[in-house]
Formats: sequence, C-alpha cells, structure tokens
Amino acid sequence: MAKILVVEDHKELSDLIRDSLTANECLVDCVQSGPEALNQLRLYEYDLIILDLNLPGLSGIDVCRTFRQHGGNTPVLMLTGNRTIDDKELGFEAGADDYLCKPFHFRELVLRANAMIRRGVGQAANSSILTVGNISLYIKEHRITKNDIEINLLPKEFALMEFFVRHPNQVFSAEALIQRVWPSTTDSSPETIRSYITRLRSKLGASEDDPVIATVHGVGYKLVTSHP
Repeated sequence: MAKILVVEDHKELSDLIRDSLTANECLVDCVQSGPEALNQLRLYEYDLIILDLNLPGLSGIDVCRTFRQHGGNTPVLMLTGNRTIDDKELGFEAGADDYLCKPFHFRELVLRANAMIRRGVGQAANSSILTVGNISLYIKEHRITKNDIEINLLPKEFALMEFFVRHPNQVFSAEALIQRVWPSTTDSSPETIRSYITRLRSKLGASEDDPVIATVHGVGYKLVTSHP
C-alpha cells in the first residue's frame, strides 16, 4: 500500500485528489503550504509526493529543490496551471520527475501516480501477487495465504502484512512501521503495533519454529522468510 503526500493549497482540489488516491488503495496525507510540506517530509517517508507549483510560504519549486538538496529521492509529481516550457524546465531542474497540468482528469492522475510509484519502488510493485516463503499476498483481491490456506485479515492487518512481505528479513522499529503504514493524522503508538503484530502472529499460526514476524529485541520487528 503506497503512502503519498499531497501538497495543494486549494482544499477542495486537495480533497478530490485524496479521495481518488484513497479509492486506489493508497494512504494519503495532505498539507497546504510549502513549509508544512518540508516539515512533513522531515518526519515521514513517502512513496510519492504530489506537489503544487504555487504554494503559500514556499513555492513548489523551492520545496522540491530543498528536499533534493537534503538527499530526498522520493518521486515528485508537480501540479501546475502554467503550461509554458519555461515553468516546466524550472520544475525539472529543481528535481521534479513529472508534470501534470491543471485542469486534469483524476484518472490520469492515478495512472501517473501508479507508474511513478512502480518506478520508485521497483518491479515488485508491478506484481499483483507477492510471495515470500510459504506466504502469498494477492494485492488486488486483498487475500493472503500461508501454505495455500487462506487467512482472513482486517484491512490494516493486511496493509501491515503487505509492507512486511515487500521487505522480508528487514528490521523495522514500531515508529518506522507507523510512519509507513498509518496516516500521519492517526493517533498510533508502539503499543498499537505490538497489538497488530500479536494478532497477525495468531492468525498466521506462528510458532517457535515458524515465528512469521520475529521480534528483534530493542530494535523492532521483521518478517522471517520460511520455506514450505
């Protein structure tokens, strides 16, 4: 499940963008100014940034340039009402990856967003079926199986499991999992993560020999690859 930051000062348009992306099963955070965007990017990681060119406080060009200068490599889709090549050139020079001119069709926005996210996270995102060891995740159907037995998961449990399956054997702290799987406006805590991990282990039949999600004490959690 991709996490996207939308930076757009017109709330009505921002809400429509959010709704379109949410319907496409993305997690979406929205802010309305340049300084808010940079602050959000300091606190959270995203798979895509949708950035309006004209923003209060700091322009989209300046936000993009500052983000890139500080090592940010998240794909940036710039939105603008300006169709001149000079304006687009400024955006590309600042580090934007693509441009979409207003007014635009929301279906095109979603298509571009999906394409940029695929390029950003690699070819695994292109697949509708993810398999790690004896666990298979069917993205489009929102299904998960272990040893070919289907497991019923709640939406947030599925989102957390999808993140683990995309990053097998990598350790993530509770805070990192909150940043990547929960919207920033959600009041979540390490206790929330522990609760979800416990439920996932129970539903996936974890055992001492097959912990599924292992605790790395003092660090975090990781999906342990297992082979049938």
